[in-house]
Amino acid sequence: MGLVDTLTSIQNSLLEIGPIVSVILIVLGGLSYGFANMQPSDQRGKFITTAYALIAGGIVVAAITGAATLIAQQSSTLLR
Repeated sequence: MGLVDTLTSIQNSLLEIGPIVSVILIVLGGLSYGFANMQPSDQRGKFITTAYALIAGGIVVAAITGAATLIAQQSSTLLR
């Protein structure tokens, strides 16, 4: 099993779990945002900041997962 096979298996594994992680992050962000609205105003900002960060992280993971094949193709041509 060579380096290319190892990298391909890693890529396939990440492509399988990427959408799941993205959805989990977005749902956790929504729950955190909903929970923030039940908190006193002095703590609400911390929870809303966390919620925005989780949602943004979910969107970034989704974008990277969606473009993973293109990124892999482009990066494989850099070493030639």
